[in-house]
Amino acid sequence: MTESRKNNSWLKPALEFGPLVLFFVVFMRFRDRTFTLGGTEYTGFIVATLVFIPVLVLSTLALWRLTGRLSPMQIATLVLVVVFGGLSVWLNDPKFFKMKPTIIYLIFAGLLGLSLILRRNWLELVMSEALPMTAEGWRVLSGRMTVLFLGLAGANEIVWRTMSETAWVNFKTFGLTIIMVVFFVLNAKLFERHALPKDAD
Repeated sequence: MTESRKNNSWLKPALEFGPLVLFFVVFMRFRDRTFTLGGTEYTGFIVATLVFIPVLVLSTLALWRLTGRLSPMQIATLVLVVVFGGLSVWLNDPKFFKMKPTIIYLIFAGLLGLSLILRRNWLELVMSEALPMTAEGWRVLSGRMTVLFLGLAGANEIVWRTMSETAWVNFKTFGLTIIMVVFFVLNAKLFERHALPKDAD
């Protein structure tokens, strides 16, 4: 393995998860403090959001430079973070940033649901390199992920509306990631059953 490949093996996940980890660290460090800028008081949550937005922009640009492309989810996440995170900072209201995951998950649930209705494997276009499967496998996975995204959207709404900011930050940083990992682990049999035969090469 070349040196560049070794670097890419850790650099890509660092760029993908680094901004979220930084948001968590900044929030936990300043969650009990307020900052006055221009005569307006800002909570630690707003400060963490203010740090998160430019870092995510820079890391996404670095990912694009590193890999040569961005997935639809990365692009949608970047746009919604800039829009809703920007609104939270501009209006000094955390709820806009907290609503962002709900909107992302509803968008993807809608797209996957539409792909099933139109009998198109849009999910395959995004994930085929990582998970080579038959058309039937992609159809089943699309249906399951539609339900998953709807569930995550509902869970995010419940958490941010009924629990503390710390609970929501923990849910966003760790809970959502763990749920996604568990989902793919539970679907291991599906991937195995519908896997395409590997090339001789």
